Amino acid sequence: MTLLYDVEQGAQFGIFVLIKAADLRTARNGNPFIAFRFQDKSGSMDGMYWSAKDDEIERFQPGRVVFLKGRRDTYNGQPQVKIEALRLAEVDEPNDPKIYVESIEESTDELREVLNDFLYRIHEPSISRVVRRILNDYAEDFFSYPAAKRMHHAVAGGLSLHTITMLRIADQLKTIYPELNESLLFGGIILHDIGKTIELSGVLSTEYTLRGKLQGHIVIMDELIDRTSVQLGLNPDENEAIILLKHVVLSHHGQLDYGSPVMPQLMEAELIHHIDNMDAKMNMMTNALAQTEKGEFSAQIFALDRRQIYKPNFD
Repeated sequence: MTLLYDVEQGAQFGIFVLIKAADLRTARNGNPFIAFRFQDKSGSMDGMYWSAKDDEIERFQPGRVVFLKGRRDTYNGQPQVKIEALRLAEVDEPNDPKIYVESIEESTDELREVLNDFLYRIHEPSISRVVRRILNDYAEDFFSYPAAKRMHHAVAGGLSLHTITMLRIADQLKTIYPELNESLLFGGIILHDIGKTIELSGVLSTEYTLRGKLQGHIVIMDELIDRTSVQLGLNPDENEAIILLKHVVLSHHGQLDYGSPVMPQLMEAELIHHIDNMDAKMNMMTNALAQTEKGEFSAQIFALDRRQIYKPNFD
């Protein structure tokens, strides 16, 4: 089966893909158009469907499989589809959306085993109880959800992979900075993005939920820590460990402009912010370079100020 990123620049193709996103917009001439994001196992690619009719807007919804005819193109340094024809996949065609979902290579069992090793290193009782309860309540989504709608680790399982990569990085840095508190460091990393299982809608067509749009995963996680603490008989307003754990989560974006209501005021909080930022950027670069030939620059990475990353010729 031909995949999106098997198609060479300028070549025509006809393949089945999943509609990952379909944003209805209005062109300068006043006509509606659909900004699509198509996906298969090789990755995601955008395409514009001009002068969309009402029945097409209703028919081509996120999460549906379509047969896409078009040409591989580039726009602003990004790979794009120039759509020539589009129709829904029929009953006797490969129409299961799960076939087209991009996912991490690591198995859930492998990631769960690594995670359990870090859970045993959270020695502070209150933090350990809260982290284990929340992780247990959201385990299924934690191991299946993406970490973002689009920017980094935006694939099935991306949330757990991002979290565990951060834990591994933190573990190495702990040897350099032994004064770091393992309970706050590892507990904060495990919880920092679990709110995304509520902020985002899921794997097939990842969108922001109502709570996700109006509150965001940081506020959602803060509330969840409070609620879980009360369920466990802990007072989140007086328990120092829980207060510090919440601070780590609340400050992990590092700056007020980036969505954190407070800036880091703990060593562990500062470090988690930088590890989070680093892993997100490395993932974006890794994905871009995976689709780049040696000796060439990658496509522009929007979230990195549209930078292009060079792939060396030598190993």
